[in-house]
Amino acid sequence: MIKVRFAPSPSGYVHIGNIKTAIFNWLFLLSQKQKGEDCVFLLRIDDTDLSRTKQEYIDAVKEDVSWFGIKWDETFHQSSRFNRYNECLEKLKKDGRVYVCYETQEELEAKRKRQIARKLPPVYDRASLNLTEEDKKRLEAEGRKPYWRFKLNDGDVVFNDLVKGECRFNMKHLSDPVIIREDGTYLYNFPSVIDDMDSGITHIIRGQDHLTNTAMQIQMFEALGASFIPQFAHYPMILNAEGHKFSKRQSDISIRSLKNDGIEAMTIANVLVGLGSANGGKMYKSMEELAKTFSLSNYGSAFSRFDMDTFYKENGKLLRILDFDDVKDRLLLIDGRIDEYFWNMVKGNIEKLDDISYWVNVVYGEIEPPALSNEEKKFINSIIDCLPVDFNQNVMKIWAEAIFNATGKKGRDLYHPIRLAITGIEFGPELSQLLPLMKRDKVIERLKNIK
Repeated sequence: MIKVRFAPSPSGYVHIGNIKTAIFNWLFLLSQKQKGEDCVFLLRIDDTDLSRTKQEYIDAVKEDVSWFGIKWDETFHQSSRFNRYNECLEKLKKDGRVYVCYETQEELEAKRKRQIARKLPPVYDRASLNLTEEDKKRLEAEGRKPYWRFKLNDGDVVFNDLVKGECRFNMKHLSDPVIIREDGTYLYNFPSVIDDMDSGITHIIRGQDHLTNTAMQIQMFEALGASFIPQFAHYPMILNAEGHKFSKRQSDISIRSLKNDGIEAMTIANVLVGLGSANGGKMYKSMEELAKTFSLSNYGSAFSRFDMDTFYKENGKLLRILDFDDVKDRLLLIDGRIDEYFWNMVKGNIEKLDDISYWVNVVYGEIEPPALSNEEKKFINSIIDCLPVDFNQNVMKIWAEAIFNATGKKGRDLYHPIRLAITGIEFGPELSQLLPLMKRDKVIERLKNIK
């Protein structure tokens, strides 16, 4: 059985970096299901930092993940498993794989600066391993609070990454990771390993900023006696236009913000999956379709720079490949008169689904009369009497022939001022498609109301 997980920390709204991890895990799972594999998706809420966890963020995680059509088979909160983490901690204490420390952040920073000045790697010096029981009592009497580190074994950690290939880390070049803060809360690495081990996670798919974490976590798996170690895949990170990582503190890149702005979930999925991929640039209208082309082997190691405007530029491309049945329920909420003919007529002229409201007004409602030149006004006034009585599928063809015979105008000189007068803008569906939906009286009213 293949089992993956998405494990967000509910300390803010889900942003595009978070959701990319969820999407990659989901597409990997779907691609395996399509090959006949048994698969399980776990949604794990990493809420060990209770001071930063909020229920509204937990609710938002579930809402945003569901919006993408991602369905989890299992879920739990890390906050319900502290007893298990404490049990594993005691085991590692007995085995000598964790140790207590007392340095302040200022002291640790001073050590790092001295090491850098001496052109040495800024690795923790394990000074705390030399503390006696008397030293520890004295430090605690001074008001210092202990924190705990996991002791890394020397040597190389080597693993085969499903994206990057062979990865090798010399553990002497890494600091023993802190696993428990001064306030007693667990940091990410330690409880994550325990949960992955207990849950039977087979594949861990995440950004390449976790590569160093993976080397340390492999030793934690081994120290805890895991029966197997998951396979890892680290996809390339995405950076903003300035070359920085995206953060939960940037509210404009939250999934909630994009959704409220009218960006489609599949637009986000297509763009994020396409970044850095050999198959980038194509649009698929469902996760199932996207999964058929998804492969971790399509990605390299290079970071991808990304402009948020891409979502807005690509959204219209997605809408143009959607069928009426794909959006029917949402369209009918906008206006019950929208049918398949209407959708196919206008979908090439909208960037967001709500934009269709403009074309509903063009056909059935009111628009702001456009400003035309004096020559265009004169032309519009001269062609009203040419308008056919019958508004059938040939109305625009018949009208254009009558206008040509009366004025000699054709092409853009004919169609451009008519389009402006009737629709209010310079682009849109073919007038031959639009006019049959409109009543003759409305068209005449538009022509007479030009400014």
